[in-house]
Amino acid sequence: MPKETMTPRERWLAVLQRQKLDRVPMDYWATSEATEKLIKYLGCENEEVMFKQLHIDRVISVGPEYVGPPLPADTDVFGCRHKKVDYQTGSYSECIFHPLAQYQTVEEIQHNYTWPDPDWWDYSNIPNQIIGKEEYPIRGGGSEPFLTYKKLRGEEQAYVDLILNPEMVHYCLDKLFDLCYQNTLRIYEQIPGKVMLTYVAEDFGSQEDLMYSPDQIREFFIPRMKRMIDLAHQAGAFVFHHSDGAIRKILPDMIEAGIDILNPIQWRCNGMDREGLKRDFGDKVIFHGGVDNQYTLAFGSVEEVRQEVIDNIRILGEGGGYILAPCHNIQAISPPENIVAMYETGFEYGWS
Repeated sequence: MPKETMTPRERWLAVLQRQKLDRVPMDYWATSEATEKLIKYLGCENEEVMFKQLHIDRVISVGPEYVGPPLPADTDVFGCRHKKVDYQTGSYSECIFHPLAQYQTVEEIQHNYTWPDPDWWDYSNIPNQIIGKEEYPIRGGGSEPFLTYKKLRGEEQAYVDLILNPEMVHYCLDKLFDLCYQNTLRIYEQIPGKVMLTYVAEDFGSQEDLMYSPDQIREFFIPRMKRMIDLAHQAGAFVFHHSDGAIRKILPDMIEAGIDILNPIQWRCNGMDREGLKRDFGDKVIFHGGVDNQYTLAFGSVEEVRQEVIDNIRILGEGGGYILAPCHNIQAISPPENIVAMYETGFEYGWS
């Protein structure tokens, strides 16, 4: 087996700059339950040991500390209340109260609702969060405002608003993007030049097609996302764009807006075949993800996992431009041997 010659940070940077590297970088996304299960399976003392054993090029996330007005139990800064919902192998926090659902106009929101202020966070401890972690890529800042808007208004109503209440969507997204912009800017100011990755995310796709029309994406999202993308680039960070599902129709627009990395590459969705993505966009964007966790990691055999990893490296990694990772959070239903097979195969076949 060849010898590693790069740190995780150097490996990520080499891929992003399309330079020569020792092997394909490997990232890790999983629920806490899946991680605990994997640590126990491997007999590792902790997550850090697990990452090293599996040769995972983990990303370090930094962020401010909330110091704003006291929040009621199970309530976030936007006034959305949450409840843990058990799904047998773990739990997710689901929004059960939507504070803007009662309002019919922008004026009502202006008169009755208080938006979070960036001064509600203390950014001064961020430099301490990267001490001793210089060999890893750093992620900081970013945006995913329509996800918040859906919690503020309720999921169904949020989609209806795009058609019936566009002025409300525009008003709220401006407020949410402004908060994300200031949050991101203040993170950059604390550790100038240290942030490598900034997530500018929004889930545009379902399994079959876009969940919005391309015109809606171009009207409501891309101009505001472009502002975040430009901020990241001005700070020397690369833009990591997460969007689930069948999003091929809008990829040219997102690439033109300036995204650098595309995640999660759900290649079983319509139009997301790996060969086509690599052919049409491989010289314009870095691919991140691609190991299916709807079937392969959760229900496939070890050999199926191994073959998929080999295929991803061959297809998405041809000539560079690929970071191996699951195509979303690994769930606790995924057998640990499948997860181990993914990283062991990546380490075996990912050498340049």
